[in-house]
Amino acid sequence: MTTLLVMLQLFSLGWAFGGRFLAFDGRRFRTRVVAAGTGPSNASMIDGQTKKSNSVAYPSRYRAVQLVIGVLILLGAMAMVHYAPMTAQGASRDDLQTQVRELTAQIEKLRQEQSMPALVLNRYRNSIGYIYGVYHVGFANQRPEIRARVSGTGFLVGDSLVATNRHIAEPWWGDSEAEKLIRRGATPIVETLVVFFPGWSTPVRLSHPSVSKSSDLAVLRAEDSEALRRIPALTLAKIPASAGQFIDVIGYPMAIAGMIAKSPAGIHGRLAYRPYDIYVATELAAQSLIRPFSTCGHLGDVIDGRLIYDAPTAHGGSGGPVFNSNGEVIGINSAYIDGFSGGSIGISIESLRALLQEAHDS
Repeated sequence: MTTLLVMLQLFSLGWAFGGRFLAFDGRRFRTRVVAAGTGPSNASMIDGQTKKSNSVAYPSRYRAVQLVIGVLILLGAMAMVHYAPMTAQGASRDDLQTQVRELTAQIEKLRQEQSMPALVLNRYRNSIGYIYGVYHVGFANQRPEIRARVSGTGFLVGDSLVATNRHIAEPWWGDSEAEKLIRRGATPIVETLVVFFPGWSTPVRLSHPSVSKSSDLAVLRAEDSEALRRIPALTLAKIPASAGQFIDVIGYPMAIAGMIAKSPAGIHGRLAYRPYDIYVATELAAQSLIRPFSTCGHLGDVIDGRLIYDAPTAHGGSGGPVFNSNGEVIGINSAYIDGFSGGSIGISIESLRALLQEAHDS
């Protein structure tokens, strides 16, 4: 609207300018006629004729000139209005396209994050197993000083290889009481260590661990079974994790108790008050109730190969995979700060690569 008013004003200005030009030219015409007179009477007569013609109209050719001048100025104004802001409009258009691309990328990222937990569960649930074991620490020919069960999570990372935490593969690791006995000459022994994969009623035996000397990581070798041949290995991320990422942690927090808690009422009533031993785990497997939990959050920090995130976890969740929004494993769930739900800790997948190579070589 503003542009139209400006053009009309410029056209009016051109018309007026043309009129002034013609008025000036008319005066010149009148002067020439008067100067050509030879006497007062002729001058008076001619001047009267000139005044009469001036009060009616200019000759048509002068009106045409006035119109042409007005149109030319109007066309010039239109050209200025159209072409002058093109550079600014082009820059503005480029900025708008950039903003649209950025917003589209952000929306796609949000959509990916929202759909990621369901995608990961559907694709990889059967590759994440519940680890159950029994170990003891004691002296030869004596009753064990410590005998206990261990529960955790492990996931398939290669040909018959299961990644987990060292404190699951060697349950006495990090236990001050057990380590004190070991320094006195006691021997730690794993009596049983098996993994139950979802959808399979028979557990797979685990053995020959390769353990990290510097972090809470271990790779166990699973005995050959039909389950392993039909389960896909998880994809490990190639790019190190960074703070702010959306993450998903999958595992078995609260171990057998957690799985019983979400079982059907009849099974819950039958198993809730029984000892949480291999028999209960086997019954859960027979009912297809070995089913992991999924908790989501954000990666708050990465410090010296440790991941700090707010996805909740608990005992039994140790050894579970930590996924990024692309469905790739960026770490292994390891510990949590008691009393602080935002303080879960994992080990970066970068620390696992050398251990995997060692396990492959052995």
